Amino acid sequence: MLDPEIVARNLARVRAAVGDGVEVLAATKYVPVDDLEALRIAGVELVGENRTDALIEKQARLGDAFTWDFIGHVQSRKVRDLIGRVRLIHAVDSLSVCRQIQARAAEPVDCLLQVNVAGEESKAGLAPASVDAFLAEVEPLSGVRFRGLMTMPPMTDDPETARPWFAALRGLRDRLGPRWEGRHELVHLSMGTSQDYAVAAQEGATIVRVGGVLYRG
Repeated sequence: MLDPEIVARNLARVRAAVGDGVEVLAATKYVPVDDLEALRIAGVELVGENRTDALIEKQARLGDAFTWDFIGHVQSRKVRDLIGRVRLIHAVDSLSVCRQIQARAAEPVDCLLQVNVAGEESKAGLAPASVDAFLAEVEPLSGVRFRGLMTMPPMTDDPETARPWFAALRGLRDRLGPRWEGRHELVHLSMGTSQDYAVAAQEGATIVRVGGVLYRG
């Protein structure tokens, strides 16, 4: 069972490291539903779930206690389970998912566009050079509204090696933001995990997604 005091202490440390204006998202993929109460007591406000079935189960238990984001890779057939349940869908990178959102949404759904900044074959996401064209394809789909970009850089033991990838995502957002203002408000950068959240914040992250660093004593 998670200890709320340990989580609260770790949460305060992360918040101090990233500073004001950066949201700390607690990734709950490996947090059992019975441990969610510990997160609430510890002061966690924003959580992110990777699987739609777990999202539904956990919201049934403590849905009003948190703001919920979906941070897993989105499958077209699972879109129906996300509409109306989350504030942001973090990892959209396909036109088929956008079309499913369009077909099912009664009002615009806020999403983040996943960008594969390092071009890793094992990672999902659009190539940076393809982002502008993708947004143009999505433009007619009024039910989809991109609120920013997200990325997962290459795994590393040295947070500093992730810095260029975070800077690249920020640069892409800064270049495209003015072009799409009024249709897509690209304000968010979801980047940084337990290994490199401080560096991500220094490079402009507005949301850091952390897990183990919050839960370990």
